[in-house]
Amino acid sequence: MLMSLVIPDVLEESCTTRQALERLASKWRVLLIYALLAGPQRHAELRRRVAGITQKVLTATLRDMGHDGLVGRRVLKDTPPQRVEYALAALGKTLQEPLAAICAWATEHSTPSQPGAAPYRP
Repeated sequence: MLMSLVIPDVLEESCTTRQALERLASKWRVLLIYALLAGPQRHAELRRRVAGITQKVLTATLRDMGHDGLVGRRVLKDTPPQRVEYALAALGKTLQEPLAAICAWATEHSTPSQPGAAPYRP
């Protein structure tokens, strides 16, 4: 029995695939997911691990990912200074396999980034 691949119309605003892509389109979200695949981490740890992210962007991105159900936030200490750690929620953990496939694809199709290397041509 052959199964045909259903290709969604990602150009339509109501397409669930488009909505998912829009949720993950930020490079910071994907990098934070990679970082959190190693397990729960505190804000400062994530900031050190994800080179280039500012404190403001990290805070906003984690908050948005929490609203989307990708990341959970756990308060370890209520009294100041408060200690909080972040971890992938069940939904966020489901991204491990698709992201591993992207890594495998990138490794397989990488080109040398040397002067004179042939440019990408589809």
